[in-house]
Amino acid sequence: MIPRIKETEHRPGWRSQLAAAVRSVDELLRLLEIDPAALRDRPLAEDFPVRVPRSFIRRMARGDINDPLLRQVLPLGAEARPAPGYRCDPLQELDSMPVPGLLHKYRGRALLTVTGACAVHCRYCFRRHFPYSDANPLSGRFEQSIAWLQRHPDITELILSGGDPLTLNDEHLQALSWRLDSVPRLRTLRIHTRLPVVLPARIDDGFLAWIGRQRQRLVMVIHCNHPNEIDAEVAEAMRHLGRAGVTLLNQSVLLRGVNDAADILVRLSEALFAAGVLPYYLHQMDRVQGAAHFEVDDDTARRLLADVHSALPGYLVPRLVRESPGSPGKIPL
Repeated sequence: MIPRIKETEHRPGWRSQLAAAVRSVDELLRLLEIDPAALRDRPLAEDFPVRVPRSFIRRMARGDINDPLLRQVLPLGAEARPAPGYRCDPLQELDSMPVPGLLHKYRGRALLTVTGACAVHCRYCFRRHFPYSDANPLSGRFEQSIAWLQRHPDITELILSGGDPLTLNDEHLQALSWRLDSVPRLRTLRIHTRLPVVLPARIDDGFLAWIGRQRQRLVMVIHCNHPNEIDAEVAEAMRHLGRAGVTLLNQSVLLRGVNDAADILVRLSEALFAAGVLPYYLHQMDRVQGAAHFEVDDDTARRLLADVHSALPGYLVPRLVRESPGSPGKIPL
């Protein structure tokens, strides 16, 4: 039986919340009561605009320009500085795309970039320069993806990514999964999403009903980087997903000034587990142009993870990994 979510009179629906997301630095700083003079560089956002749900902003500390949640979404002048080794396509994904929007990098699984839309624009996003207009399988080219999957019976797991696939409404998701049912060897559907964290209202009765209709096993890999991102509403959304039978995993990105401290990573794993989510990966950041100021060196990352391992049971310690173009899988560090 699908659990039902209690409605509240004061909580707008997820689409209304998504439409009301903050889209300017000035408004973001005003809501947080931060003097714009606190920024040494005037923020630049022309090539990758600001977008932050108000429910996520409410979890940020007022008056703190260094708040770890704010740091993830606040554009800085540092983004415009060229950095050696940082590229627009750091994982060379365009070389792994047999048909528009379908990526085949690893044996046994494929990935669909079903939308370029996100609820939040994270400044370290490795697809911030991705050509979604040319690589969206749902823009009249979905049958090419279905035909490719039908020709490759070794693909048993399909990953829905983007952008964020949960910015699609339930009707679009239902139409997509109906077509995927024509690929009988698909056993697992994996969703990579940040919406249950930044916009937990997305996990509503309609979405839970869609989950209940899936033929494939459903795995959801959420993206949470700091324990302050998990409030009561986020935890409630995770519990609803767990009761609906979804396997919940988390992947984080190691980010300087956000979560590059062992005590923060320990608290993150504990908060995730309390909400029914298992830590999965701690990624070394993909070297995308505009994000060099977030990088943490590998030696520091290894020391941090060793400290986390000494403080937690093994099942709460994420794997420290890097993704490298052409590799058959994530590379453990």
